[in-house]
Amino acid sequence: MPKHTVAIGQIIKQTLKEQGRSMTWLACQVHCDRSNFYKKLNTNSVEIDLLLRISEVLHKDFFAHYSALVSHEKNMGGGKIYHKN
Repeated sequence: MPKHTVAIGQIIKQTLKEQGRSMTWLACQVHCDRSNFYKKLNTNSVEIDLLLRISEVLHKDFFAHYSALVSHEKNMGGGKIYHKN
């Protein structure tokens, strides 16, 4: 995984596990086709509108993981935040 990547799908899956909820349940809550939802969470990025719905349903700010990355880069004096593969 590149240095500047947030594995948001894994973070969401871990949150589901901690809350005792299933991927199927979450897919239903965010009005997303279950099989398509699984594919979306197996990547390192999630569409902003979907991430917002997931954050609302799970009562957790998943955007904070990206904000922390930006803050870390700023504190480290790095001007470049994202790498292209």
